[in-house]
Amino acid sequence: MAVRKLKPTTPGQRHKVIGTFEEITASVPEKSLVYGKKSSGGRNNQGKMTMRYIGGGHRKMIRIVDFKRNKDGVPAVVKTIEYDPNRSARIALLFYADGEKRYIIAPNGLQVGATLMSGETAAPEIGNALPLQNIPVGTVIHNIELRPGQGAALVRSAGNFAQLTSREGKYCVVKLPSGEVRQILSTCKATIGSVGNSDHGLESSGKAGRSRWMGRRPRNRGVVMNPVDHPMGGGEGRASGGHPRSRKGLYAKGLKTRAPKKHSSKYIIERRKK
Repeated sequence: MAVRKLKPTTPGQRHKVIGTFEEITASVPEKSLVYGKKSSGGRNNQGKMTMRYIGGGHRKMIRIVDFKRNKDGVPAVVKTIEYDPNRSARIALLFYADGEKRYIIAPNGLQVGATLMSGETAAPEIGNALPLQNIPVGTVIHNIELRPGQGAALVRSAGNFAQLTSREGKYCVVKLPSGEVRQILSTCKATIGSVGNSDHGLESSGKAGRSRWMGRRPRNRGVVMNPVDHPMGGGEGRASGGHPRSRKGLYAKGLKTRAPKKHSSKYIIERRKK
């Protein structure tokens, strides 16, 4: 995985850094696993804009990605590695021995032709999905479930990985990418390895038009608005606008928004680093 920097032949190319796409082996997705994505443009059923800064963008197809990995004991061969416009990671198309096809998030180092397995009997090798209780301590993992059978909820974006650090009774202790250390039930599944496309964070769009292709409209700051539009608006010249806050008046920096009596707080051993 690598990135390439373009020559500054135009202002838009000057700061453009994009992926090489060298690992991608197919340009058309598997037809049985896609459907059209409906775009709302930020409007509700009355046509009124309820979410700002959304609209336009290229048409997309949703790829149905298997986050549950519940075909235990059935070997699958990696047929292609593909681009997915809906996520930062790449996806891999699996052909199972019984004829079924499924997409999974492609881990780092996964090659076309590799054989993957899921379930308790699977070996702890890259791309295999197995319960946390069967994974050796210290292993790098991704696609982690929070409830058994629910499907992966944590560590799914490009380049991310977590680490299984220890076991405590029926729970496993996992260090997440944010720095948070928390307990997760040992029966929850996780996939071995880190998420692929790790150079995604080095990419730079180069121009505003690329954001428009992605369906993002221009976003203006609260401090340049008038007092009627935003709590930070108004003032003569470049006024700082007081405390950083949202349009509704809630503090934007430093205010804790997590519910103090949230049920899952008891599973968090160490909070994420600020």
